[in-house]
Amino acid sequence: MKTPVTVLGLGAMGTALARAFLAAGHQTTVWNRTPGRSPELDTLGASRAATAAEAVAASPLVVVCLLVDATVRSTLDGLDLTGKTVANLTNGTPAQARDTADWAAAAGAAYLDGGIMAVPAMIGGPAAFIFYSGSPDAFARHRADLAAMARPEYVGSDPGLAALHDIALLSAMYGMFGGAQHALALAGSEKVSAMRFTEDFLLPWLTAMLGSLPGIAKDLDEGPEPGAAGSNLAMQAAAYDNLIDTSIGQGVDPALLVPMGELLRKAVAAGHDDEDLAALVPLLRAGG
Repeated sequence: MKTPVTVLGLGAMGTALARAFLAAGHQTTVWNRTPGRSPELDTLGASRAATAAEAVAASPLVVVCLLVDATVRSTLDGLDLTGKTVANLTNGTPAQARDTADWAAAAGAAYLDGGIMAVPAMIGGPAAFIFYSGSPDAFARHRADLAAMARPEYVGSDPGLAALHDIALLSAMYGMFGGAQHALALAGSEKVSAMRFTEDFLLPWLTAMLGSLPGIAKDLDEGPEPGAAGSNLAMQAAAYDNLIDTSIGQGVDPALLVPMGELLRKAVAAGHDDEDLAALVPLLRAGG
């Protein structure tokens, strides 16, 4: 018998999570604040609870996927969570995760915080993974159950670590897309085909540049090797003004580019002119 599971929240992601549990053979109870959401789950065998209390009572593993952190507490507050494992997959901050973990512990529940690294269509597939942090015993007990949704990646007992990993990866994603969108705006300013530019140049270029990330990480962990900078920061900072000037000249807002130029100049002023991009990372931390 597979562990019965409750899913609270039937937005696009919550519905995908419930479908994955049903496909994996779990008895699945679902609840949504607006009744009747995602009726296809009924035909797949889900049990629909009339209240959140009824849904929580139905299963030892309660998966929460709501809109924001505040709705997690308002939904669960006052319910009997004794002996339950709450896996909170609602997007939030590390501080929110730690607060919710303390609150769940006081309510008698084991707590796992999660960060979903997938869009709904990827859930249940090989490319999706979910970060978890919090109770190591709860993770070990339910690892196989959680794997129905996506590959589970446990990152530590500090409940805030899953959210930290999640936000870090999302930051990288939005930074990459922001740069790509700026590049497309520049190319489009001269009516260059967006499809051709992307397929022939932008995607291969970004893919090649991503290959430098392990070297940056190695420099951060072990320190840079003397004289190893491929493109030193002094050169990059001097040339960066061309990116801003070209953008302005082409009628493209340079707002997405300006902060990187400021950071490059800050690094050079701090004496990192002969180093590579890894030197920028400590400058982003408080006091850097």
